[in-house]
Amino acid sequence: MANATLTGRALRFARLAGYGDGRLVLVPLDHSVSDGPITAAVRFDELVRDIVAGGADGIVVHKGRARLLDPTLFATCSLIVHLSASTVHSPDGNAKVLVADVEEALRLGADAVSVHVNIGSDTEAKQLADMAKVAAACDRWGMPLLAMIYLRGPRITGPVTPEQVAHVVTLAAELGADLVKTAFAQPADGMTDAVAASPLPVLVAGGSHDTRASLGEFARTALAVGCQGLAIGRRVFTAPAPGRLVRELVDIVHGPTVAPVPFSPSRLAGVQ
Repeated sequence: MANATLTGRALRFARLAGYGDGRLVLVPLDHSVSDGPITAAVRFDELVRDIVAGGADGIVVHKGRARLLDPTLFATCSLIVHLSASTVHSPDGNAKVLVADVEEALRLGADAVSVHVNIGSDTEAKQLADMAKVAAACDRWGMPLLAMIYLRGPRITGPVTPEQVAHVVTLAAELGADLVKTAFAQPADGMTDAVAASPLPVLVAGGSHDTRASLGEFARTALAVGCQGLAIGRRVFTAPAPGRLVRELVDIVHGPTVAPVPFSPSRLAGVQ
């Protein structure tokens, strides 16, 4: 049973990392739960199709949206089902709760699941317990887990520091995640040590960069300090040409004029 579980996780990881270089460009589209619609309903498939055409490794959506999307969109792009939620209308928008489980994601054909944890929030303890519960289920079912961990809440004052980032990325590993997404902290040279503290691949969010050129430069900086890729949502789906922006990021992260590598058993080498 243990070997079957490891094989399932390895297979899903190999599909997720389709370029075969260990780097990732993910596009979270789960914001419609927290903030409201990110595009008209009739345009959602078109948005995903643009992102897929741009070469993204995967998209992140909630379970209901996953059921609505055209399944042929995932021929070359992985599906990650997000299990956490809160809304901007809540008394505490940082209080994430589980709204789906690993078994539901499996039935939807997901290649991975993700959970969101806000360190420093009033409900930090519950969110950590929820992530540990999901990690245990991921072990049972051979499902990769992406931990989205941020420092947000009344106990976090001032800009996030590299030392704080080092803490949260290490925490993600200790609680059983396979990948971790977090914010990029300044100064950039401090992020080198923060990323080096993580035994997991670190993906960074897009931050507050407000021009396409600055986002490209941000991507190069993230790779230079050791990050394994990007998980950028809002900057992508609000762009005038989301697919073109994704292609620019893919060219930076994976190299220009590349395409996902067809799956073969050799890609499983070294995958845990």
